[in-house]
Amino acid sequence: MAENYVLRITAGPDYDQSQQVEVPVNTAKPITIKSDRADIELNVRVNDYKGLPRNSPTTSPYFSTEPHAYNKDQYSISFRFTPKKPSNDESDGIKATDLQFGNDFDHPIRDRLPPGFNTAMSIVRWWIDPGLDGDAYADKPFLYGPALSSFNTIHVGKGEFDKEKGGLWFEEGGDEDGLEAREEVGAPLTSKARMKWALRADAKEKWVFEYDQTYGFDFFNPYLNFSDLALNLPGFQLPIMKYWDGQGLRYVLRNKETGEPYLVILFSLYHKDYVNEDGSLKDGAQDSFKGPEKVTEGDEEFDGDGALKEATEQLGPKIDEKGSEQTSVDDLD
Repeated sequence: MAENYVLRITAGPDYDQSQQVEVPVNTAKPITIKSDRADIELNVRVNDYKGLPRNSPTTSPYFSTEPHAYNKDQYSISFRFTPKKPSNDESDGIKATDLQFGNDFDHPIRDRLPPGFNTAMSIVRWWIDPGLDGDAYADKPFLYGPALSSFNTIHVGKGEFDKEKGGLWFEEGGDEDGLEAREEVGAPLTSKARMKWALRADAKEKWVFEYDQTYGFDFFNPYLNFSDLALNLPGFQLPIMKYWDGQGLRYVLRNKETGEPYLVILFSLYHKDYVNEDGSLKDGAQDSFKGPEKVTEGDEEFDGDGALKEATEQLGPKIDEKGSEQTSVDDLD
């Protein structure tokens, strides 16, 4: 079924798709997205890419550069973020408790969740991103985490642009002023240590994303494969097309307090019959999903204990929402 669909990635400053532009995937030059809330420069990279625009590079030098080659990362959302000061805001910036990154949907997905979904969420929350919180069973499902702990890389400063590395490139840390700012709040200088530190309430209280200061963010992982449309977590493998309801996968950078987005990136699938040779979409493309109307329940058995055991063996001790390691393998219920 996956071979019948074409991936298209768009991005914009809000949820309005008419304000979004097609992202030139795997090209070094970033696209610029401006609003009254933030200025953003964005690169999206997908390994083994077969989507739109037509004739897009199938990969990026980014994936052959460390640490991504070792990690076998499959995609990256990388961007410069410069928040703007609202006219009615007397603060210095966005509190780390308010800047969120994650996924949300317009319509329910609860009837499409696969066997083992709760186990998969446990794997994500215990090992991959313990700061995530949300409700997959809501009428408008969401899963957000604090940007401070969710992004794999945070660079306080503009970072660099390097064609040999695929475009925007950020190392954990910052420029001279950025390193000083991190030191003042006690933020570690390595990615994993910072992500763990950022789970603490006192860490999020100290860190502020200052207005008019540029930050480099990079979000990447080896778990979501857009080539064969599969989710491959340690202990949990999912063929996405079997459970897809036609909605796009949406990544959002947002303000928790105001509910306003700064950046919305939409990964959409269109049936190939609704895509013209030049890559433009035919009328009706938005409704071109031709999958089953509902998922048959109980057609699969899922070994939750086995999945958690495999995840423990591959990823080590789980991390709780406060950044503390849980060393007992038996504590998995």
